[in-house]
Amino acid sequence: MKFRWVYILTTPLLLMGCNASKFVPEGSYLLDKVRVETADKSLDASTLQTYVRQQGNSRWFSLFRIPLGTYSLAGRDSTKWLNRMLKHVGEAPVVFDTLQARRSMDDLTTAMRNMGYMHARTELLTRIRGRKKVEVVYRLYPGEPYRIASLRYDIQDSAIAHLMEVRSGRDCFKPTLTSGSRFTVDALNAERRNLTSFLQNHGYYKFHKDFIRFSADSARDSRDINLTLHLMPFRSDASPEPHPRYVVDSISYASGDDDGRLHLREQVLRNATMFDEKSLYSSEALQETYNKFSRLQAVKYTNIRFNERPDTTVLDCSIQISTNKPNTLSFQPEGTNTAGDLGAAASLTWENRNFFHGSELLTVRLRSAFEAITGLEGYQNQNYVEYGIDGRLQFPRFLAPFLSPTFKRRSLATSELSLGYNSQNRPEFHRRVFSAGWRYRWAEPRHHINYRVDLLDLNYVYMPWISPTFKHDYLDSPNNRNAILRYNYEDLFIMKVGAGLTYNDGQNALRANIETAGNLLDGLSAAFRFKQNASGQHTLFNIAYAQYAKFDADYTRLLNFDSRNTLAMHVGLGIAWPYGNSTVLPFEKRYFSGGANSVRGWSVRSLGPGSFRGSNGRIDFINQTGDMKLDLNLEYRTYLFWKLNGAAFVDAGNIWTLRSYAEQPGGQFKLGSFYKQIAVAYGVGLRLNFDYFVLRFDMGMKAINPAYRTQNEHYALLHPAFGRDFTFHFAVGMPF
Repeated sequence: MKFRWVYILTTPLLLMGCNASKFVPEGSYLLDKVRVETADKSLDASTLQTYVRQQGNSRWFSLFRIPLGTYSLAGRDSTKWLNRMLKHVGEAPVVFDTLQARRSMDDLTTAMRNMGYMHARTELLTRIRGRKKVEVVYRLYPGEPYRIASLRYDIQDSAIAHLMEVRSGRDCFKPTLTSGSRFTVDALNAERRNLTSFLQNHGYYKFHKDFIRFSADSARDSRDINLTLHLMPFRSDASPEPHPRYVVDSISYASGDDDGRLHLREQVLRNATMFDEKSLYSSEALQETYNKFSRLQAVKYTNIRFNERPDTTVLDCSIQISTNKPNTLSFQPEGTNTAGDLGAAASLTWENRNFFHGSELLTVRLRSAFEAITGLEGYQNQNYVEYGIDGRLQFPRFLAPFLSPTFKRRSLATSELSLGYNSQNRPEFHRRVFSAGWRYRWAEPRHHINYRVDLLDLNYVYMPWISPTFKHDYLDSPNNRNAILRYNYEDLFIMKVGAGLTYNDGQNALRANIETAGNLLDGLSAAFRFKQNASGQHTLFNIAYAQYAKFDADYTRLLNFDSRNTLAMHVGLGIAWPYGNSTVLPFEKRYFSGGANSVRGWSVRSLGPGSFRGSNGRIDFINQTGDMKLDLNLEYRTYLFWKLNGAAFVDAGNIWTLRSYAEQPGGQFKLGSFYKQIAVAYGVGLRLNFDYFVLRFDMGMKAINPAYRTQNEHYALLHPAFGRDFTFHFAVGMPF
């Protein structure tokens, strides 16, 4: 029977659910389902689900109560190891508690009244199912909401009243409450926090939100509220006093290290301090100072204290800095397996976190790798050897001309210089790669945005030797005119600029990158008449330079159904166009599909482009690349038990070329037919979540295969073959 394994898996799960009631006492009921409904569609009932004190047993993928079923498999004899283990792994049945239900009703009613529904009420509905199960519905009747008709300020401090009257400038007070808005407790608390923050940022060191009160008045049978905000004086006794306004008079720095020395330059400390001497106290500047110091690699922790001078409104600031050990050395071994060829690699990394005593981070890494290659005939050497060195110097600030000192100081930025050399010796060829770059990164934490600008990125690829056998079989043979392959085994110079943006607010994540290469060199070639090679390409130092434009973006949206179930939706799009001095993209810039972060029914670099089907395993890693990529992913994530999470996913996508290449038949993107070449896969996964990292195991199956020979292979969902369609992936971290 084709799907007999489905029955084998589901039958025990159904049987487990049948025994759940044996641990429910007589006269009690298993809480089967809990729903919150509203009689007013303007109120989103799902936002109030958290006020229900009793929820039913957790369900995998919101459907299967496997933890409860596991618990139900245990016997009553607690002396047996198996029973204790099943109860520990499983989940005890949730027995309906009428007291908790009444408290939930009170909490729901209070929550609605806090949202402005002052006449709200909650009704409890129960329905008995079977002998020992109950379904509970909390029915909400919010009524008409109250709204703010007018807002008046009663400021019992003339200096603060004058400060709040200023209505121009970046630092003016911006109220959050407005006439016509809904009258809610959250809105009142937000206004208290808003005004408190405003005053604390303007010197009022001792001000707190308890000095702010509200009074509300409404007419009979009216839903309009006349609201008054009262700001009380510093002391409300017989002689009220105004609130004191503090000035930071002096700033001193002290070491928290055992040797008592400050290991950072004075100017670096000043640049990280976001308030000045003789300036008004600001809580925002204080937090920004903590943020600036926390971004310094040399700093372990920072302690900032303000000492009030007796009988004055003057503060002395003391900043204590404790630094990390400047030097670290790490060694990382790893094993490799490339298409069955086993090997080993190791890297040695040295870091100095305070290279110029300004918290500059210098990183130098040495890496080497060895792999025993099998199955090659006609080649002298059968091993792969790689070694390389790369260095990176990161400055915790902008290093650029024409930027104002204020902008440099306030920005959370880093500047980075990188240099690298990599040597690869394979039986087929030897490759040398030289790289250099200068880039900037900065962040806007308030808006959840990070930026990256690659001001200059240079790569020089040098091919000192290519095996005569490889040249005859793949590069020079008239029977194999592979333009993509030949282009990627020539000396090449890449000079690019680029920029990137990432946004992540916990529910929405966006990543976008754009880069161009060769445009500056192309302009210089026209002005200085660079030489041309035999292929008609302009050269710099007799080396052809690449010219292309590339853009890609990814967007992920998380829908949290509850604390244990989440739906992740992801779309990724990339497009690159070689032009001018190039007709083919460099291999490192081409897109590939399949693998642990793409369409998981295919292994990495085994899908596409289009309907192309790889036939030569030796060079398919080149042929199965493209100029355009589309990824569509839907993944349901659920908590299982302990640190184990589960997932069920559906993936779709492919890659295409923008030009037609003879060696990639069916690979070109065509608007009228590309949708027929979208591959689809489905599968399940397990994740071991250790908080600081996630180990991921995904098992994917092909559903629709655009590179097919038979109809059964095309629609693999209807004609599954495990040996043909299954792919296993192991990865670290989430796919998107």
